[in-house]
Amino acid sequence: MATQWLLRQNSELRREGIWNWSLPAWAGRLPDGRTYNTCPEAQACVALCYARTGTYRFRGVLAAHERNLMMLLDNMPAWEARMTEELTRRRYVGAHVRIHDSGDFYSDDYVAAWLRIIRATPTVTFYAYTKSVDRFRRLVEPDCPPNFLYVYSLGGREDHLVDRQRDRHADVFTSDEAMEAAGYSSQEESDLLAVYGPPKVGIPANNIRHLRKRQGNDTFGSLQEQADAAARARRAGRTRRRTGPGKQYNGGRP
Repeated sequence: MATQWLLRQNSELRREGIWNWSLPAWAGRLPDGRTYNTCPEAQACVALCYARTGTYRFRGVLAAHERNLMMLLDNMPAWEARMTEELTRRRYVGAHVRIHDSGDFYSDDYVAAWLRIIRATPTVTFYAYTKSVDRFRRLVEPDCPPNFLYVYSLGGREDHLVDRQRDRHADVFTSDEAMEAAGYSSQEESDLLAVYGPPKVGIPANNIRHLRKRQGNDTFGSLQEQADAAARARRAGRTRRRTGPGKQYNGGRP
């Protein structure tokens, strides 16, 4: 029987010899009726996500990503053992593995499983983009395996936790001129520049006309800033309505 590999190579990463592990992007419903959200920290990026359009929505591609997620939900320890065993094969020695070209680190248990896999396979270099900033602050940063590289990706609910002067992070731009003016360096030449290049990572927006039109001249990060500002304004409005004109808000105490 032919080996059923867990890792694949999509058309963009194959030319660099990079292997990848994919989940269905953001939220949906599995064939058995279970609902999921693999990107719980996503917000501004959702409407512009390349992994929710094009080839990622082809029936066979989406079904494969859903099968990956069902393995995790049904029996994560079995998936972990299988992934660890696969990564000891000769084909992966000295290779790079991108964790998620769609999806994200959706739970603490899932991050912990990947960290065990990464530590068990030191001849492989793993890397990832993630919006799970708080989860990585708690679980990864204190003791990050040397063969795991990551970059925070703007456009999510936890952008405010990213230190844009100190943290390696990525933003999506619709023009090279805007990217350069903002002080970011493009990773278009190689996806590995996200973790090996300058720490302010510029990602060119995918050439999908309706998504580019929707994004306009904004970046994912600036769109999230607008969403955060609107949320603060709504909260302030609710506070004013609760307290009434001329009243001092006391935090809800009688």
